[in-house]
Amino acid sequence: SSALGQKLQHPWLSVMPSSPMPAPQPLLSSPTPTAAARQLDELLADLGHMQSKVRLVLGEAGQGRPQSSPYHPLSWQLAAAGQGAGVAAGPQPSLDHMLGGLTRELQELGITASPAGVCAACCKPIASKVLTALGKAWHPEHFTCARCGQELGGQPFFERGGQAYCEEDYHQAFSPHCAYCAGPIREKVLTALDQTWHPEHFFCAHCGKVLGVWPNTLPAGFHERSGKPYCRQDFLALFAPKCQGCERPLTDNYLSALQGVWHPECFVCADCLSGFANGSFFELEGRPYCELHFHQRQGSMCHGCGRPVTGRCVTAAGRKYHPEHFICAYCLGQLHKGTFREHGDKMYCQACHDKLFL
Repeated sequence: SSALGQKLQHPWLSVMPSSPMPAPQPLLSSPTPTAAARQLDELLADLGHMQSKVRLVLGEAGQGRPQSSPYHPLSWQLAAAGQGAGVAAGPQPSLDHMLGGLTRELQELGITASPAGVCAACCKPIASKVLTALGKAWHPEHFTCARCGQELGGQPFFERGGQAYCEEDYHQAFSPHCAYCAGPIREKVLTALDQTWHPEHFFCAHCGKVLGVWPNTLPAGFHERSGKPYCRQDFLALFAPKCQGCERPLTDNYLSALQGVWHPECFVCADCLSGFANGSFFELEGRPYCELHFHQRQGSMCHGCGRPVTGRCVTAAGRKYHPEHFICAYCLGQLHKGTFREHGDKMYCQACHDKLFL
């Protein structure tokens, strides 16, 4: 098996059937058959006669088991790649005896017919092509994928638990799967959000920008929300709190004021855009103001000195004054309510008004 983020440990194995065992070369024909040839013909005829008798005995219904032959059955050795593989004798002693005799006769004629091995799948001798894989011999048609049954001879295969698999089934069964497409991950694997992904399938859930950066185990620069990945730009635009001054997302330091959050550089007087050096500000309709512009908007500026009126106030002719600034424009004497006269937007005491304008 292979770990996440690494290539599979199993090499690509190529299974090629070996060459077929060399068949006995036919003897050269001659006009007069030799004694050995006549003996072989007679032996083969006897073998065919005996096989027909065995089939007749086995095919008769209701018959008992055949009588034992006086001959003991012989076991013959299967030579494959220099190793013997014993095969149990068949149920008919007479047939075994005839096969043993046939083997001896063929050996006397210089003809050997040794199976190439025993198939690991069907446990039967391999008489022609032999395929070697996983340290065993197989009939080519019996070396198949343990999952789909496809023949694997002549193509790469993977091994797991002593069994062979075609490439597709191996990855489907044992490779990590992508959290986006659910397909097996055959090469590079990216791990994020406690799941595995194809690097090209780990992308921003909003804009689709690919976030996977190989060979880093974790991708750089992404944020998570409700189990989904987002690039930094989209995450801030969608989910970060917005500055009440510029309406852009807040990323670092911020201020909390007037039931909202602000960039420090955005929390300024709404009229003159100057900051609040001493930390104090005035609020009007949800916006911050310095003292001067707050009073200007409120109409609470002293008409005499042009500064805000914060304490006692004198109101005359629709204007406000500091008490000490409510004076005659000519003699500068302090005026009292009810004892002044207005002329040309200025205030005068009664005496000066009469002197100047009457």
